Amino acid sequence: MDNHVLAAALSLAMAMSPIAAVQAAELKVLAGGSMTASLKEIGPQFEKATGHKLDITFAATPELIKMATSGPFDLGVVPVDVMKNDGARAKFAGTPESIARVGYGIAVKAGAPKPDVSTPEALKAALLKAQSIAVFPSSAAGAYVQKAFERLGIAEQIKDKAKVQTGPGAIPQAVANGDAELGVFLTNVLLAPGVELAGPFPGDLQQELVFVGAAATESKEAAAARAFLDYLKTPEATGVFRAKGVTPG
Repeated sequence: MDNHVLAAALSLAMAMSPIAAVQAAELKVLAGGSMTASLKEIGPQFEKATGHKLDITFAATPELIKMATSGPFDLGVVPVDVMKNDGARAKFAGTPESIARVGYGIAVKAGAPKPDVSTPEALKAALLKAQSIAVFPSSAAGAYVQKAFERLGIAEQIKDKAKVQTGPGAIPQAVANGDAELGVFLTNVLLAPGVELAGPFPGDLQQELVFVGAAATESKEAAAARAFLDYLKTPEATGVFRAKGVTPG
């Protein structure tokens, strides 16, 4: 066979092979803001392992609902509360699967005395004594924090000392900078430079926020989206979750 003909035949065979047909995809991902630290580390690992690229938008639950219902995306790793919105739920295919979960806690500036928060009564006293408290109510996690304040019967009493932040990551920053005496939010977010965890929410005040994953119904990259969701359950990814204070699964 002529060399040119042979080369053409080989090129055609390669083009028709399943391996050559697989192309790297760029996935638009919606993610909960409290997953920022974890996914910013897991994302590059996934990209290196698969060749796919991730474009991750981190936001609070209200914004995630708006983005899910108004624009194209490929998959989400979002608070389960997003799925409680009928419009947003309709944009996700199949049954959302649990990816990770994390509880709530209280942080103080590194080196500062840690208040007793081991019981609901002790936590109540600590919150009432604090001069200022950093919170982020515009999220599913922040909404639960406000509910906890209500259950303790102090929502009105601490309203004036609440320092509302622009995002989850701003809570530990405010505490570290001395702009707030306490920070109250998800414990993984409070594991940040310049702050220390005083303790988790006590007793039945504690609740875990669950983050779920699902591909978008209209995604054109369903296989790549599935690959990322599967990767989030690998030892490499779950190891990152644990290192960032998040419980996988």
